[in-house]
Amino acid sequence: MTTNGHLEKKKLDSPPATIRFKIQRREREGAAAYWETFELKYRRNLNVISALMEIRKEPVTVEGKKTTPPVWDMSCLEQVCGICTMVIDGKVRQSCSALVDDLLVASGSDTITLAPMSKFPNVRDLKVDRSQMFEHLKKVEAWIELDGSYSLGPGPQISNEVAQERYAFSRCMTCGCCLEACPQYGDDNYIGPQAIAQARLFNMHPVGAITKEERLNGLLGDDGIGNCGNAQNCVQVCPMSVPLTKAIYETNRDITVDALFGWLKK
Repeated sequence: MTTNGHLEKKKLDSPPATIRFKIQRREREGAAAYWETFELKYRRNLNVISALMEIRKEPVTVEGKKTTPPVWDMSCLEQVCGICTMVIDGKVRQSCSALVDDLLVASGSDTITLAPMSKFPNVRDLKVDRSQMFEHLKKVEAWIELDGSYSLGPGPQISNEVAQERYAFSRCMTCGCCLEACPQYGDDNYIGPQAIAQARLFNMHPVGAITKEERLNGLLGDDGIGNCGNAQNCVQVCPMSVPLTKAIYETNRDITVDALFGWLKK
């Protein structure tokens, strides 16, 4: 239902007395996973991290078993750092911006399920190791080379149109949502949309364009851009609305053009 062209937000008319959180646990990397369920008194305006912090104070399951506090990552609490990303009720998202009331309305249940992302090594409970994402950024040289730390004078002019497009790509917070949703990503067979979008971001910069070919070469390996299956799941789950499919298309085009006419530059 819409009002004045805007989606009308559903309300929790009759909130439950208690909320249950079913959490996937793992004691250490490589150990077997298991589930534990915790119960909290309902309180309005909770987000998932607030609920986890309440559980951490007194970690007792619904069966009355005392257990270890759940482990997860968090930092900014403002959907900026991306470190608190997990799978909530089957959907990958940030736990800081996942409001309990909205989740209860969406599921029609009093139980919220929390699990770690499956495409990254699970360190413990809801905590994963996302370092491979940063290795991918190194592979595509996602930075601008500077000739020393002294003043280089005014930077190159960039049109407003290009600046706006680059801003959209720059909003990526390396959260991993796009990789979790991508059916091609995993087992080192696809570098993923995140790295491709960052390669596109720096290739569009006048100074970054100098090393554009090196970034394109970084996407030509066995795990390169050619393994994209065009599922478009990435752009659906990106919390920052980064135009990932646009980045993949345009970077793939640049790779094709470079392969056909790159020899002219030599």
